[in-house]
Parts: sequence; C-alpha cells; structure tokens
Amino acid sequence: MKCFEYMGKELFAQFGIPVPSGRMVTTAEEAEKVAAEIGRPVVVKSQVLSGKRGKAGGIKFADTPEEAKDAAAEILSMTVQGHAVNRLLVEEKLKIESEIYVAITIDGASQAPVLITSAKGGMDIEEQAEEDIVKVHLDVFLGLQPYMAKDLARRIGLKGALAKGYSDVVQKMYRCMIEKDAELVEINPLVVSGDQVIAADAKVTIDDSALYRQKDIEYVDEDMTEIEKMARDAGIGSYVQLGGDIAVMANGAGITMGTLDMVQLFGGEPANFMDAGGGTGVEGTARAIEILLAQKPKVIFINIFGGITRCDDVAKALAYVKENKGIPVPVVVRMVGTNEEEGVKILQEVGIDAYRNMKEAAQKAVELSKAGEAQ
Repeated sequence: MKCFEYMGKELFAQFGIPVPSGRMVTTAEEAEKVAAEIGRPVVVKSQVLSGKRGKAGGIKFADTPEEAKDAAAEILSMTVQGHAVNRLLVEEKLKIESEIYVAITIDGASQAPVLITSAKGGMDIEEQAEEDIVKVHLDVFLGLQPYMAKDLARRIGLKGALAKGYSDVVQKMYRCMIEKDAELVEINPLVVSGDQVIAADAKVTIDDSALYRQKDIEYVDEDMTEIEKMARDAGIGSYVQLGGDIAVMANGAGITMGTLDMVQLFGGEPANFMDAGGGTGVEGTARAIEILLAQKPKVIFINIFGGITRCDDVAKALAYVKENKGIPVPVVVRMVGTNEEEGVKILQEVGIDAYRNMKEAAQKAVELSKAGEAQ
C-alpha cells in the first residue's frame, strides 16, 4: 500500500526524522489557516499517489496566507498525473542549499534490504550517473549499524554536523522500515538547510500482507481500481487488474503466474492476476467468479490444482453462479487433484468441460478469446 506524502511524514516524525512544519488539509480555507499558523512562506502540495507533481503544476509556493488559499483552490481543481486532487499538504518553505537522495527498499534478487543514496538528489534522480549513486545491501540480522551510516555519509561527501544528521536519519529510516513492515522508505530530497538535514518529501510503501498489524496507519485505496476494491472487500488478498480479455483465477501465487505466462505464450492477454488461495470454499469461490465477470472478459480461465482447495468446491461454485446468475462468456477449466472426479462430473452437468492438461486449457482459452476477432 502506497502512503500519501503527509502520511509518510507523520511516520517519519514518529521516528524522530526531521520534517517541515505543516499539516494536511482538504479545503482552501484550511490551507489559509495553516499558512497563518506557520507564519512564514509555505509550499502547497497536492497529495496524489504519483511522482512529478511539481512538473504537473501540483506544487505551488505562497508568501502569505491569502496566496496559500488561492494556490490551494487552484490545485484542488486540478487533475495531477490522472489523479483528482482531494488533499493538500501545507508546510513551511525550506531554505535549500543542496539535495540528497536516500531510499531503503527490498532487493528481490538478493532477498535483502538495499540502501540507495546520492549527494545529487531531486526531481531527476533517475538520470544520475551510476558513479554518483551508492548502493549497500543490508544484513537483516545485523541491521543498519551506526558505523555503516557514518560510512555512507563519508561516501557521499558529507562532513561534520551534516554527516551526523544524515547518519541519524538513515538509521531511523531503517527502523521505520522494519517496524512498519515497509517495502520502501524514500526521501527525495533530503534537504541540506544550514547545518541540518530535513525530509522535504516522503514516500513510504507498506507491505499489504502486513497491514493487519499496522492498524495505526490509515488505509489508502486510491491507487486501486473499483474491481480491485471489490476483490479486497471479498477477502481476496492477491488480485491485480491487468487490462486483457481473459479473466484468470488459480489457487496459489506460483500457479497463477504460470497461468498468466501460458496464456501470453499462446498469444492471449490476461485480464487480471487472481490468487484465490487455498481452502476458499464454495461461497468464496463464487464471489471470486463474480469479480472475474465484473471485468467483462471474453473468456474465463480457471486453473485449479486441488489440494486444500477441493475441485468439487470450485465446480459447485461455478455451477451455482451459472445456474443462478448466469455466465455470459465461455469458461475453460483445468482441474486436477482433490475430488477431481466429483468436480468434473458437476461441471459436465452444467455444460462445462474440464481439462487435465494446463497447456491444452490455455490454448483453448486463447482460441475462444480470439474467436470473435476472426469473424
């Protein structure tokens, strides 16, 4: 789950990372009030889940509360990078002498946290030369020790109070990542202002699977489609809309990825990733099928390797939806495993054939999806 900037800064403040004075608002009048409380020039920032807000006009500066009100009204009427602006962050304008980039994320290849930092931070960090960027993999058992943080400061050319402040920030970022189950903690830029370093921006992404134990963090679903929200509300934890025309359901992340790959191998376009999980049962499977239908696909492809999830339960769910609510598109089922024979029989009774071979089933799903195009 991606957090808004103001949420990231609230988390940073909890861990003692310096952030500008400010507050989230939802109206121009609130922006004027916060600017008056700060009593200095402010920056008014759109709170949307995308980058490049400044280039899109979603960040404006104001010297007075009245200017802050006008800036807020303008930004609230905008769409930034395809996102309607409903919230703003009004905070003090910093005196910026230089900008540092620092982020901690998970490197999937090495299966370890990696800290990435550069003395050349700012909007175009992606364009910096490789030699200007420092990357250090972290041992999860050792963590980020003070001597490591000091070495990072030295490697990007910081000395004295700035080196101390930077070292303190990166250690607190690592604590934030571990304690809040974050997949990404990023500050760009970490502003050098006098002898201080201050987080002028905040990007934090929380592991969706750990949200149940991060109850103090506001839930954000603005980067989800309506169907993804339906899947979440139905208790389907692993669902991503992809945009193709073959709706896919399988039971397990690995088999789901394999199903998507097989569909694409034969020239098809998956509409989604849906891992229905194990032991879903008839009712849960029926809800999953209804979510697949909400995408208005050309074909539904269900790939079940029966273990905890029983083949007859999946078949009963399909039969229930078809007989009571209707399934207006072809359904291709590959089904092997627990109670396979019972499941196949149930499907045959409602006119659905079941395959045992995944390759044959994928080919059939793609063939059906393209049948209309050939006419």
